[in-house]
Amino acid sequence: MDVDFEPYRLSEDHEAIRAAVRELCTDKVAPHAADIDEASRFPQESYDALRASDFHAPHLPEAYGGAGADALATCLVIEEVARACASTSLIPAVNKLGTMPLLLAASDDLKARYLPAVARGEAMFSYGLSEREAGSDTASMSTRAVRDGDDWVLDGQKSWITNAGVSRYYTVMAVTDPEAGSRGISAFVVEDGDDGFTYSAPERKLGIKGSPTRELLFDHCRIPGDRIVGEPGQGLRIALQTLDHTRVTIGAQAVGIASGALAAATAYVQERQQFGRPISDFQGVQFMLADMAMSIEAARQMVYRAAAASERDEPQLSFLGAAAKCYASDVAMQVTTDAVQLFGGSGYTRDYPVERMMRDAKITQIYEGTNQIQRLVMARQLLNGHVTF
Repeated sequence: MDVDFEPYRLSEDHEAIRAAVRELCTDKVAPHAADIDEASRFPQESYDALRASDFHAPHLPEAYGGAGADALATCLVIEEVARACASTSLIPAVNKLGTMPLLLAASDDLKARYLPAVARGEAMFSYGLSEREAGSDTASMSTRAVRDGDDWVLDGQKSWITNAGVSRYYTVMAVTDPEAGSRGISAFVVEDGDDGFTYSAPERKLGIKGSPTRELLFDHCRIPGDRIVGEPGQGLRIALQTLDHTRVTIGAQAVGIASGALAAATAYVQERQQFGRPISDFQGVQFMLADMAMSIEAARQMVYRAAAASERDEPQLSFLGAAAKCYASDVAMQVTTDAVQLFGGSGYTRDYPVERMMRDAKITQIYEGTNQIQRLVMARQLLNGHVTF
């Protein structure tokens, strides 16, 4: 039987986006990556370069002045930026994380008030869900929001907030009805400069040092009543729907970090001489490279499949997003560790990028839900019949 089969491939537009981001990152992001990590400073030069090319928040719809990139194109941007600098890739990734609750559930007025500034690159948007004692157990959060006339008053704290202190806006989850359990949580927009809203000192981290991580602190923080996202009590549902979409972007980040490490290792083993030959001539090294490339390609395809599900809001998105994030981040950790091994002693020094990439890769197994939680999500989707094989 003759079959006219078109091989799977990215569209020309998607390939053009990848090429444009890679060129930009080669010229204007990668040269700063080591210094950003060494100094633990926000990658302002890279942010400026992303804004100039409209890659800082590509997911935002054209209606709000954004580029209108689909979920796959957004993943391609994040993947390519992460290949050069994981810290910088958190700019488009966290802008999506912070604004996704608004895109999913906010009123037209709230979206029109906040999204254009992010689209123009005048503000970044972060996301406040986790607390010191409410990480994987999000429903046990203790931050409270109490009505006071037309306003809400917030008290509590949020932990591990990416780009805190640099972002202007924050989507914050808080308990509005302590008696209602998971249905008593609501989502709000908090602005930098709101009375009663401050930050802790920056965390001292293993990796992604160019992306500031701080606590959000609320001490009788008063915000207008019209800054609620969706209806009261919908906050946790909005938060979990958001993560279904944004876990895919962490998978893309992980693929990018792994790809950068593989590229560096492939170049290095062809230059490094031992026993009078490049070490790339040795079968053991070739096997390691092949395994690294094979794993990256498998992870990439999982991420792209999940991105397609995100774009269409498919019923299997919870499973596919969790699977892509979990697998890709495990691959990133393994590939970057192997890259350090291929560099030998040099890989353990800051003279080469792979030690930074290994440190950066670790967080992808932890944030937006640990990989243990991802496996629980997948198992529950299977056991509840939401996905079949």
